[in-house]
Amino acid sequence: MAFVIAALALVGLLCLLDLTLTLGVIKRLREHTALLTDLNGGPASIKQGEEVGEFTAATVDGEALTRDQLADETLVAFFSPTCGPCQEKMPKFVEYVSALPGGRDRAVAVVVGKPEESAEFVDTLSPVAKVVRETPDGMLGAAFKARAYPLVLAVGADREGRVVVRRDQVALDRSAVAA
Repeated sequence: MAFVIAALALVGLLCLLDLTLTLGVIKRLREHTALLTDLNGGPASIKQGEEVGEFTAATVDGEALTRDQLADETLVAFFSPTCGPCQEKMPKFVEYVSALPGGRDRAVAVVVGKPEESAEFVDTLSPVAKVVRETPDGMLGAAFKARAYPLVLAVGADREGRVVVRRDQVALDRSAVAA
């Protein structure tokens, strides 16, 4: 009986040690995440509720695009042709915005990359969205603080009329009408 009690006490102490070490690892991972975020210049994009910065851009069709045109609920997406996840997410984005009420006027797709690399993305996105091609340091990227791709945001005017991010994570797997 004494052997069982000693074994049980040993197992309890080992579990307590394991829990302590796990909590230490979690704390350290949070610290590393904060350091990496600071090193990369902040979060990967603008967050929900934040105001979109001023910008003026031209679509690939030659149409002018400004922040004020996003006052109605608009979907804004950033893709890069050199990004593997972008190639997987783009077809879902195309399907999602095809079902949006208001059609092409309610979606903006920003293709970040060189013109020769981004031609396929532009051709695929143009029928369903206003497409802007820009470099990584472009005006739209700065206005939306886009630092990682793919990025899909829902924007619109708030009560004061400011254009803000309404949703910083859009589930493209759901129907646009249901969302």
